[in-house]
Amino acid sequence: MGKSKARILRKGINDQLPKISRQDAINFAVENLEKGNITEAKHYITLFCLSAEELLEANASYETVVAIKNIFT
Repeated sequence: MGKSKARILRKGINDQLPKISRQDAINFAVENLEKGNITEAKHYITLFCLSAEELLEANASYETVVAIKNIFT
């Protein structure tokens, strides 16, 4: 595959993925934790390597953060 074709394919793949900031990821993780959607919250936490402190500062409840303490490094 030529360089141009590979670049076009990568650009298409990158355009399909939504661009999300770290702060947005923290907010999405907190929202999902509060709704009880733990698996979706874990995706954001592991993808962005979020810490428990960041979630607590974003108003996540202490109980939910302690409940998922095993995924924090």
